[in-house]
Amino acid sequence: MLSSTSDYALRAILVLAQAEPGRPLRADEIARATGSPANYLAKTLNALAKAGLVTSARGPLGGFTLAVDADQLTLARIVDCFDDPRPNTRCLLGARACDARHPCRAHDRWTAVQATRRAALANTTVADLLEPALVAAD
Repeated sequence: MLSSTSDYALRAILVLAQAEPGRPLRADEIARATGSPANYLAKTLNALAKAGLVTSARGPLGGFTLAVDADQLTLARIVDCFDDPRPNTRCLLGARACDARHPCRAHDRWTAVQATRRAALANTTVADLLEPALVAAD
């Protein structure tokens, strides 16, 4: 449900969040760490910088760092830079308009799916993803 660009952006942010504090990472380092195409990731990182989520510095000691603390940076804030957060008004069952006033058969259920996805992104931070998983006791 995420675009490739959002996926690359999330991966890059996670790499930056795990980096040594204050140490910028170059776009090619992040691309290698995430398995992302270097040129595409560089453009993605620049978009994140323009959105204020990362900082960038040029030069031999330059690179990218997080501009927002990982515990304050929600996944929605990252994804919204690349994926439209507005609900899709095109009908899943055809090319007609579909909304609450003129719903198709799938409209209500699909709206609930989208709301659940949105809530999960809005309520999960980068730090949440990096916390150790709790293992259930047997």
